[in-house]
Amino acid sequence: MMLLPKKVFFTKGVGRHEDALVSFELALRDAGIEKFNLVPVSSIYPPNCIEVSREEGLKELKPGQIVFCVMAKFTSNEEGKTIYASIGVALPEDKNLNGYITEYMGYCDEDEDVGRYAEDNARFMLETAFNVKPSKVFNVTAKARVEKYTTVVATAVFII
Repeated sequence: MMLLPKKVFFTKGVGRHEDALVSFELALRDAGIEKFNLVPVSSIYPPNCIEVSREEGLKELKPGQIVFCVMAKFTSNEEGKTIYASIGVALPEDKNLNGYITEYMGYCDEDEDVGRYAEDNARFMLETAFNVKPSKVFNVTAKARVEKYTTVVATAVFII
């Protein structure tokens, strides 16, 4: 059995709570993916994989299902700081080639364009792997000012 995703959707979320684990759960709820057993995978956008909306993708998944994803996640309780989780995506024009997804997370300034950094590195990986320019580059980024424990997630969710 080959586990090659046919579809992908992107989502992000923020959660805050007195407990770090609960803040993560709340971030997953905000992203709409709390009902799945999430398995993190590395950062390859599969060849011929079709991007769908979050709503369309969620309709194809069942609670409790094992779901593969690329996830950037960061949790902090350093009140007043700004945190982020970002994934950058670079896709080739030739759909038979794989694309790249990069994950970055940490502390940042409120006005810092951390998503651009993730995009630039995904672009670099694609260009150096295949010597082609990407046809599409974008990012999905969650940012939040820390209150209590705060968790941010940015995720590419694969549908097999």
